[in-house]
Amino acid sequence: MKLLKTGAWQLMIKQLFSDLDGTLLNPEGQVSAGNVAAIKASRLPLTLVSARAPIEILGVIRALDLTGPQIAFNGGLIFRYGDGEIQPLQLNPIGHNRAQMLLTFIQTSFPTVSLSCYTQDRWLTEKIDRGVRAESQLTGQAATVIGYADLFKTDGQPVFKIMIMTLDIARMRELATALKQLNYPDISVKLSGQTYLEITSDKVKKSRGIAFIKAEQRLDTEELAAFGDGENDLPMFEAVGTPIVMANATPAVQKVGRWITKSNREDGVAYALTHYLREVPE
Repeated sequence: MKLLKTGAWQLMIKQLFSDLDGTLLNPEGQVSAGNVAAIKASRLPLTLVSARAPIEILGVIRALDLTGPQIAFNGGLIFRYGDGEIQPLQLNPIGHNRAQMLLTFIQTSFPTVSLSCYTQDRWLTEKIDRGVRAESQLTGQAATVIGYADLFKTDGQPVFKIMIMTLDIARMRELATALKQLNYPDISVKLSGQTYLEITSDKVKKSRGIAFIKAEQRLDTEELAAFGDGENDLPMFEAVGTPIVMANATPAVQKVGRWITKSNREDGVAYALTHYLREVPE
């Protein structure tokens, strides 16, 4: 039993959740040996909660020997990885027709941005451009080139995320405004920094994935702890009893943390596990 001691009271922690980029992963996009060792030593189950696709987090799953449910696409897909396969538990893709409409709109109205999309198992694009090459270098994944029209004609796999990348910040803001003006009620449009924009189903939130696991494992809110660094982690922090925020997070995000741990460059997850979530001796 793991106990978190804070002053005059103690709290059981039974489940950990962690964002990846800016949190569990260092600036080079790797999970450090220090974080791996601390997570394994904690003997607490860990669920990764990421905007990334399953194929982009399998390396972390293997490094940590994770067997429980994981959350991809910010809650668009909850899955287990076992026997070399992604095993879906809950799916919230973008509607088939809506995905086709969005890709066509972006291609027509904003042809200079880098555009790609994700199914459960594949990262797809119509052209390998600067943005795709940069993302490939970051995640270690190779995009498959396919005509979007062919995707919707021949491929039955649903689209979970549409991703746009551009270094033209003004153009990105213009695109974000245009997408919101479409007023589609069934999608969520979120900027990730100034150069990334992601479109998912409106049902997608990190907190929904946590709620699924909380119900499946019959856990109480106060038994959950989470690590994160971004604004898209705020719903996750609201869903757990113990939010722990990275030192590299903005001041606005840090305000919601029970603790501020070290940065992702300094193995902040490991530091929190050994200093804040350490086992209290009986």
